[in-house]
Amino acid sequence: MKSLLSLISGLLALFFRSQKVEPTPAPVEPKPLRHLAWGRKVSQAFRDRLFEICQILGVEPDYLMACIAFESAETFSPSIKNAAGSGATGLIQFMPDTARGLGTTTAALAGMTAEQQLEWVLAYFLPYKGRLKTLADVYMAILWPAGIGKADGWTLWDKANRPTTYRQNAGLDLNKDGKITKAEAAAKVLAKLQRGRLAQFQWEGA
Repeated sequence: MKSLLSLISGLLALFFRSQKVEPTPAPVEPKPLRHLAWGRKVSQAFRDRLFEICQILGVEPDYLMACIAFESAETFSPSIKNAAGSGATGLIQFMPDTARGLGTTTAALAGMTAEQQLEWVLAYFLPYKGRLKTLADVYMAILWPAGIGKADGWTLWDKANRPTTYRQNAGLDLNKDGKITKAEAAAKVLAKLQRGRLAQFQWEGA
């Protein structure tokens, strides 16, 4: 009897050892969908790098895309030049002095791809890292950095105290009261943000 029990026990042990226990695979978490205003106008490489840049800067990606759309007249071209002849060039309309301050030139910037020029966009915005919480603040970094963090009603320029600068930007004075506020200056960029979120322009993907 004992030998029979031993035989049965041995057979059972052999049987269970031969059965491989497969680990239960961990469930695959789907990547969350990402959205990007104006994302259909640019390449996947551009989108990927822009997301990385915005993470570095602490900026909402849609805000930066809206600013680029406004500054580049929706072309996202690295070589587009300011129609008024100021020499401003590219994705965020780098001024010649600004380009030199970054260690490049507008001619060099114009010869880059949009993806390459994004590195200079990052270099330009880095001094404002962590401070650009609103769409208006992101645009102020391009237009008038003194306005970063100020209230929407803060006056950038007025006809009485800065007549030349006011005159150059008079088109931003929406209510024609002789003052250009931060909110007024950013209004056209806000319109670009809203337009960029339309189905034909907004990108969606993992």
